[in-house]
Amino acid sequence: MDFRTESDSMGEVTIPSDRLYGAQTQRSLNMFKIGHDTFSPEFIHGFALLKKAAALANTELGLLAPEKAKIIAAVCDEIIAGELDDQFPLVVWQTGSGTQTHMNLNEVIAHRAAEKAKAAGGAKIDAHDDVNISQSSNDVFSAVMHIVTAQMWTKKLIPTVEALRLAFEKKSEQYKSVMKIGRTHMMDATPMTFGQELSGHAAQLEFAEKCLKQGLESVLPLPLGGTAIGTGLNTHIRFAEVIAKKLTELTGIPFTPAENKFALIAAHDPLVFASSTLKVLAVACIKIANDLRLLASGPRTGFGELKLPANEPGSSIMPGKVNPTQVEALTMVSIQTIGNDFAVSFAGSQGQLQLNTYKPLIIYNIMHSTELMTDACKSFRENCVDGMVPDEKHMREHLDRSLMLVTALNPVIGYDQAAKLANYALDHGLTLREAAEKLNLVSMDEFDRVVRPETMIGPNTK
Repeated sequence: MDFRTESDSMGEVTIPSDRLYGAQTQRSLNMFKIGHDTFSPEFIHGFALLKKAAALANTELGLLAPEKAKIIAAVCDEIIAGELDDQFPLVVWQTGSGTQTHMNLNEVIAHRAAEKAKAAGGAKIDAHDDVNISQSSNDVFSAVMHIVTAQMWTKKLIPTVEALRLAFEKKSEQYKSVMKIGRTHMMDATPMTFGQELSGHAAQLEFAEKCLKQGLESVLPLPLGGTAIGTGLNTHIRFAEVIAKKLTELTGIPFTPAENKFALIAAHDPLVFASSTLKVLAVACIKIANDLRLLASGPRTGFGELKLPANEPGSSIMPGKVNPTQVEALTMVSIQTIGNDFAVSFAGSQGQLQLNTYKPLIIYNIMHSTELMTDACKSFRENCVDGMVPDEKHMREHLDRSLMLVTALNPVIGYDQAAKLANYALDHGLTLREAAEKLNLVSMDEFDRVVRPETMIGPNTK
């Protein structure tokens, strides 16, 4: 392998000749051989988007020659298109400000832009003096955290959760007349329809969706223009405004300059909040998925009230066994998301004075959770919810055998007598009607008029 030598403020560094990055990136590779977690291409592409916006903003403000901005923007487009993904090798576990990944971007952009400029007979482009005008790692990396979160949530996460909610709403309407027994404490309760049960799941997802939209709203203000600590040293007074406008034009997402840049560099409360809304979604998904798991249990020795799609064989030893694997995948992802949220919360609490130095950890976990929840919700909808059907016969059998239908008799014979009737039926293996006839607590005509599951699924009409 051929090598070249480059230098930075600390001296010379040897770098493979085919690499576009420079000395600071190589130093990071040498010093942080920690695990295999690297920033995803999606994060790098979002970073390049910011760099393109910065070049365009600096040109508009007269800080960067238009010909240099044009070349820098063209290189950023190459990065965004994924053409240079192999030039960004750094691990997440590095400096807590993300400076080394920031310099990785600056160096690659400068080196590639210099190649383009040289070919066109143009001037040299420098990583610091051209690509990094009006920027510090502290405000730029913080801003990229917001930008990438907003992009992933706008394009993928929120539409996926909406689609899952709509799938439950469709099923709820489809099965609004299918009667079944409700359960509390894992014990029989009063009747309901399967549509009503599914409407609860849809409502949980609707709430989670609203929370996610609030989380998205919280990350739209950007600390760009704050530079090192929030004061804006070495920036044009209009830089924050102009770059936010450029980013909005490039993404279609309404980014704005943060009112207080100190807070978004020294702390990451909006991202902590956004992560907590991911946790809300995860908690809802665990509840919903486990309900479907229980209703589908069996098929002959469990509840057996729901048939889930049979996607693959479930056992290497038991022929014909099929398991609720989509439920298992979604609940595992949701538990991982809750764990990631704890890491984000703890890291968010660790800002000291003018800088939080846990930035890579925070965005790595938020992006991880976002990707997992997006993919898992999509898979759950396509491979489970869309194809599930109720076992109406089994639901009716459970409904007719339930002793909690006695609840309808409370206004007729009183709670204590109704409890006596239910206990007698349970102790003697009788139906409620048979027990009522033996105990003579209510006439059979009255029993048949009152104990009708279809009339027990809503408030009294009188």
